[in-house]
Amino acid sequence: MKTDPVCPNCSSENIYNDGGLWICPDCSHETSSLVPSSDGGGSDAQGFVVRDANGNTLQEGDTVTVIKDLKVKGSSSSVKVGTKVKNIRLVDSSDGHNISCKIDGFGAMGLKSEFVKKS
Repeated sequence: MKTDPVCPNCSSENIYNDGGLWICPDCSHETSSLVPSSDGGGSDAQGFVVRDANGNTLQEGDTVTVIKDLKVKGSSSSVKVGTKVKNIRLVDSSDGHNISCKIDGFGAMGLKSEFVKKS
């Protein structure tokens, strides 16, 4: 039984853990937010676990805080440090944005879990 996650970029099963990073040798995608899923609980329905910048496990509906100013593509403004984001949804996206949410003043957008911390 394989316990390693699949690559969120190309869905390859050849992904391996190197220190704090998961690396896919097929597409060279690297991410730090995936951890091995286990059948003993702790993983969500999609079969992957998302961790914040501090290593805390995120779940659907959590509230997170942005830890870095984030430029918004297509806008001249940015999401500021300390912005609280409520009711997040976890997604397995190929572009690395594994949190889907709505931010007041910006609307719906995707965030990378490495730029948020659990509140």
